[in-house]
Amino acid sequence: TGNATTAARIRDHLEAAGHTCILKDAFRYEGPSEIANLISAEKYEAALAIHLYKGGRLLQGSSVPFGIIFGGTDINEDIKHEEKHRVMGTVLEEARFAVAFTEKMKEMAEREWPYAGSKICVQTQGIMTTPSTMFNWKRFLQNAGIPQDTDNLCLFILICGLRRIKDPLYLVDVFSEWHRKEPNVHLAIIGPTVDPLFVSEVKEKIKRSPGVHLLQEIPQDDLHAAVKRCFAVVNSSISEGMSAAVLEAMDLDVPVLARNIPGNAAIIKHKDTGLLFADPQEFVLLSKSLMNNPTLEKKIVTRAKDYVKKHHSWECERKTYQSLILRLQ
Repeated sequence: TGNATTAARIRDHLEAAGHTCILKDAFRYEGPSEIANLISAEKYEAALAIHLYKGGRLLQGSSVPFGIIFGGTDINEDIKHEEKHRVMGTVLEEARFAVAFTEKMKEMAEREWPYAGSKICVQTQGIMTTPSTMFNWKRFLQNAGIPQDTDNLCLFILICGLRRIKDPLYLVDVFSEWHRKEPNVHLAIIGPTVDPLFVSEVKEKIKRSPGVHLLQEIPQDDLHAAVKRCFAVVNSSISEGMSAAVLEAMDLDVPVLARNIPGNAAIIKHKDTGLLFADPQEFVLLSKSLMNNPTLEKKIVTRAKDYVKKHHSWECERKTYQSLILRLQ
């Protein structure tokens, strides 16, 4: 999910150009001194961080040149906190370049740090989906606790790292109420533990919510295969940069229902490439309208697929990062 998917994809781009690229999880490090020791010990020649605060703060005063990729919550949320704002400004001063997923994200950063404008380029997420041909749908349903004899199963999937900003519980009550009336409707929440304390809260809530199921993360090709078999992909985040899960669903010809926030509205045109909901009740209404209107569903998946092909080219992203990395030599 999220940054991990982006990091793995960019690593592939860079290694295709002959570089050796090692991925490290920013959450495992406390501060810049640990990264400085790592860089020294492993003789790394350059660094690339995702998320201006979470990743970038670790590269302050770095002995090697580095670039930054905005994550989303850094520009949308962390920017509001004085100390984080200061740290992010310092990181941008030191970075050779920065990447924003959208023009709006670049504009927001430029307003806060005008001196960084010339360093920021815009490159949308590049999408390439790879559904597994060995995926076992029955086992997936079994692991989710979804009865396999359900007639006309209608499965919604929400993919996210389990933390509060992703708000995976936003739709749980209304979805469970809907399931009680229509037992064929199910919601599967899939993703890794990011905030262990919050995950305990999620598990307790879901135990009391029939029709809602929690699954641990699964390999990306299996996830893509599961998405292809579901009715729709859901995003209920409070804040997003650019959701790869949403874009992947579009590429896989699966409808998307997303919370109407700036990050989602930047890539979804309502009733054209997806559906945007303002509250849980509207989510149910829009879902039902989609279920009862095959013409609307076909229009949405066709236009969404075209949108991804046109604006989220994997090949274009590859060229951009292979070019940017030369600035770190």
